[in-house]
Amino acid sequence: MDNTTIRRILDESKTVAMVGLSGNWYRPSYFAAKYLLDHGYQVIPVNPNYDEVLGQKCYPDLAAVPHKVDIVDLFQRSEDVPKFIQPAIDIGARVLWLQLGIVNEDAASKARDAGLEVVMDRCMKIEYARLFGGLNWAGVNTGIISAKRSKRIP
Repeated sequence: MDNTTIRRILDESKTVAMVGLSGNWYRPSYFAAKYLLDHGYQVIPVNPNYDEVLGQKCYPDLAAVPHKVDIVDLFQRSEDVPKFIQPAIDIGARVLWLQLGIVNEDAASKARDAGLEVVMDRCMKIEYARLFGGLNWAGVNTGIISAKRSKRIP
């Protein structure tokens, strides 16, 4: 997918249902959700294991989400993607976003046939920072991971 399309999706879409969002601060989904919240997105956690993540009410599945959803962002294994296609269609999502390392061509084809745009093997946080500013020389600017080496005494 080209940069212009990804930029348009990120610019036009403001509500993201994150399926598999973890409440553990060290998980990639948590970093991505916090970043998106800090940059004006409404993030809706979808995970039956939590009542709340990052101060946002968590829902057990997509069907339970009472809000309009622009993007369904999946933090799920590639083989599990097909079971989220119909629920994404049913809630009226416009985009199916599969995070880094997640690719399922058959599921993507079904989603496209239903009118959804599909982004695969990309992180919303990284793409937003890359296209709208926010990446530093190290690649991501979380402030938690540092390339600085500790000082050693000879």
